[in-house]
Amino acid sequence: MWRSLRPIRPSHPSGGYRRYAWTGADADCRLWFQAQAEARGLDHEIDRNGNQWAWLGDPLAGDAVVTGSHLDSVPDGGAFDGPLGVVSSFAALDELRRRGAVFTRPLAITNFGDEEGARFGLACVGSRLAAGQLTTEHAHRLRDGDGVSLPQAMEAAGYDPDAIGPDPERLARIGAFVELHVEQGRALDLSGDPVGVASAIWPHGRWRFDFRGEANHAGTTRLADRRDPMLTYAETVLAARREAELAGGLATFGKIAVEPNGVNAIPSLVRGWLDSRAADQDTLDAVVSGVERAAREYAERAGIDLDVVRESFTPVVDFQHALRDEIRRVLEKRGADGAATVPLLGTGAGHDAGILSASVPTAMLFVRNPTGISHSPAEHATEDDCVAGVRALADVLEGLACS
Repeated sequence: MWRSLRPIRPSHPSGGYRRYAWTGADADCRLWFQAQAEARGLDHEIDRNGNQWAWLGDPLAGDAVVTGSHLDSVPDGGAFDGPLGVVSSFAALDELRRRGAVFTRPLAITNFGDEEGARFGLACVGSRLAAGQLTTEHAHRLRDGDGVSLPQAMEAAGYDPDAIGPDPERLARIGAFVELHVEQGRALDLSGDPVGVASAIWPHGRWRFDFRGEANHAGTTRLADRRDPMLTYAETVLAARREAELAGGLATFGKIAVEPNGVNAIPSLVRGWLDSRAADQDTLDAVVSGVERAAREYAERAGIDLDVVRESFTPVVDFQHALRDEIRRVLEKRGADGAATVPLLGTGAGHDAGILSASVPTAMLFVRNPTGISHSPAEHATEDDCVAGVRALADVLEGLACS
């Protein structure tokens, strides 16, 4: 499975992937998912929001156990973030069938669409729509860097954009959702454990900072006469690092757009996107308010106009303790590759499981990443650890869905 998925649209020369929503690469990943489902005799369906489902048992019976993740990527992303969870879900089903497990609840494997938000700037679009955390109106306003709207992209890919929206009936039929994911840090590498269980997802969000100045000639305009928004943006980037260090959170300006974007032109507009995360809401608020306060002070001093817009936000997700503790008991009882205890990990990364947690009991498993690097071609997990993850997921699914 891994060998058949990895060749789908790698990006050269980085070696990473650019599997963006509603593109050719996305279509190829969706065909791969459908083929894996059909090869196992599972019923394949696509919901109103473009999420894929592979069902063992009656989808309408209710109290289903669902697992899976996503197949899209960030720009030049690694091979594990998202796909490891989907591949492991199919492999875990294979393992359960090898064990002769008898299913007493319906089981589904899913591929949620546009989890990374690389094309339209909003993460977890498929699960947000299903959970009613993204309105149809807002979704229809989303546009990519080329001005293509989400409805246009969906229609070009053969999907009906007018059908998207909340899907409470589907979510009500899910009794538990368990997502396996490569760890996006080094906690497991430092503890020596191949597999961990998620405790919570930090609150996080994205803010757009629009710095507006005055376009002018780079070769004829005196420094004293310039209203250059790039300088104010640069000062704000440094302020973000300072505020994150002071508060104990995280802040990153990782995306920028410049107009008119000419080498010999002073910009009229610099638009930067702030990603900020923290272990608790108070810390996150302190970081973001500190960055905005500094940006406004710099902008006022330089005669720059500034608009700040919060484009997305996800509050802290404390995974349901009953399900989380049951998963730890299952793994510890079965040895989890020799481990007497299974570590609990918090994470600053967002996931579909976090979005669904408001509607469905959810939990997550993490597989060790020895590099600690994610959203990069250097992201990695060893084959032995991936197998340990599959076995752990199979144990969890057997405990939840089988007699």
